[in-house]
Amino acid sequence: MVTARLQTANRYILRAEGLAVMLAVIALYASYDGSVLMFIVLLLVPDLVFLVYLIDKEVGVLAYNVVHNYILPLGVIGLSLTADSTMGLLLGSIWLAHVGMDRMVGYGLKYSAEGKDTHLQRI
Repeated sequence: MVTARLQTANRYILRAEGLAVMLAVIALYASYDGSVLMFIVLLLVPDLVFLVYLIDKEVGVLAYNVVHNYILPLGVIGLSLTADSTMGLLLGSIWLAHVGMDRMVGYGLKYSAEGKDTHLQRI
């Protein structure tokens, strides 16, 4: 059984991980001379997936979890590096920064259709 102290420590570790990802990706973005305005405007675009909740809550949770993990944005960045696509790299970086930002503030992958239970905490 996981103790309350260990759960709290794990939450801090996962939040620090999110912060580290976000800062690393911002540094990557800056190294490619990405537009600050584009970064700010597009940073919250992944949250548009919440519109799926209006159609179906369970599908909305699944869509949220697909969009809010590290796999797809890392794939976009990897493919963009392979294809020498700076725009793809910048967009993937913004997406990855968004996921890191969410983890940093405590938003995790959702376990229920209500979206209150996440892998980081109950919100």
